[in-house]
Amino acid sequence: MKAKTMFYCTECGNELPKWAGQCPACKAWNTIVEQPAETKRKGPVAAPVGERRGSIKPRRMDEVETTSELRFQTGMNELDRVLGGGAVQGSLVLVGGAPGIGKSTLMLQICQNLCRFAKVLYVSGEESERQIKLRAERLGVRGEELYLLAETSMDDVAEAVTALQPDVLIVDSIQTMYNGELSAAPGSIGQVKDCTMALMNLAKGRGITVFVIGHVNKEGSIAGPKVLEHMVDCVLYFEGEQQNSYRILRAAKNRFGATNEIGVFEMGDAGLTEVPNPSEMLLSGRPQDAPGTCVTCVMEGVRPVLAEVQALLAPTSFNVPRRTCNGFDFNRANLLLAVLEKRGGLMVSSCDAYINVIGGLNLDEPAADLAMVVALASSFRDRPVPGDLAAIGEVGLTGELRSVNALGQRLSEVHRLGFTKCLVPQRTGAKLEVPDGLQLIRVRNIREALAFL
Repeated sequence: MKAKTMFYCTECGNELPKWAGQCPACKAWNTIVEQPAETKRKGPVAAPVGERRGSIKPRRMDEVETTSELRFQTGMNELDRVLGGGAVQGSLVLVGGAPGIGKSTLMLQICQNLCRFAKVLYVSGEESERQIKLRAERLGVRGEELYLLAETSMDDVAEAVTALQPDVLIVDSIQTMYNGELSAAPGSIGQVKDCTMALMNLAKGRGITVFVIGHVNKEGSIAGPKVLEHMVDCVLYFEGEQQNSYRILRAAKNRFGATNEIGVFEMGDAGLTEVPNPSEMLLSGRPQDAPGTCVTCVMEGVRPVLAEVQALLAPTSFNVPRRTCNGFDFNRANLLLAVLEKRGGLMVSSCDAYINVIGGLNLDEPAADLAMVVALASSFRDRPVPGDLAAIGEVGLTGELRSVNALGQRLSEVHRLGFTKCLVPQRTGAKLEVPDGLQLIRVRNIREALAFL
């Protein structure tokens, strides 16, 4: 008899009875895959949460006792910043990223500090205990309270947690864990969701802080972290090019802190090194007196970060000009090109446009609009932008410039990095503190900005 199968969406985990080109839940295209249907099991893998089973009763909200969040430092300031000030006891944190980006290295390095005050259990389904120890010695990680377990069965992991009673549990990776009572293969959506639910029961029921590593690729692999985002407390994405030594840790979801916070690391022979000043790192090697480049300041969570945007306009040899964007929204770039031609008077429609953001950043806020327009105009006219000038502002469809939030913090970061001029919108708010030595150039639209430059 043919085994029963189900169809799942790799983006949101929605189940469908048959294949479809578009997921009806998240509207994503070409994300429906076929997997064997899981058999139902009788009970949970891990112990139940608390002692509520058999006597579940609703309680009034004013009768519920609350306590402040118990946080502890992981030993890496950049990771603590992304987590909102440190890891929370009893939380479930998902660290996602492409294979080989450095997730396992990051988790193993924080064990050096965690072992000083906590008992840590490192579970790996990809490496043997000997391989983990060799990698730990290479990274300089030595801890008496660090316990290693090379296991893929979720039942055995739950038994080890019950016997050892660790304070911190690290699982590397969730795609290798499986529940023997399910018929699906390890790594399928059903297995990954079931194992994550068991880990959540361990975290909430026993007060264990659990870090889970999940792999994703450019195609959005089956049972990737996208499926698990609604189940965990924090979702951290480790981003960066493998050819580039810099890595960016970004918070996509955080129930205990701000989202879109970033931490910057540098990958070396001895592991990951923190980069406390990402603005200086992103601007290192910036060319002088080169057309088509401009600096802006974006907010990554509560941290202002300077970013260099580059643009290259060249006469096209095709009927339809080519548009290429790296680190900048493609549709936003087309909008700014249209505004630059219609309101700025530059015939950019006859040119191929290549846009790049240095350092692997992805600029998704409107504050970078003005800097991108300035870089495009600089490349079109082949005239460099002054090296001590930065641009901050949102561009509208009529060419007007609008103010952005947290402008005071952005200006302080611009001045701290040695810039003496900043191009900003005319209206910036009544209570704006301008640092001494920083000249504000207020313009109403992109025509005035281009005329000044």
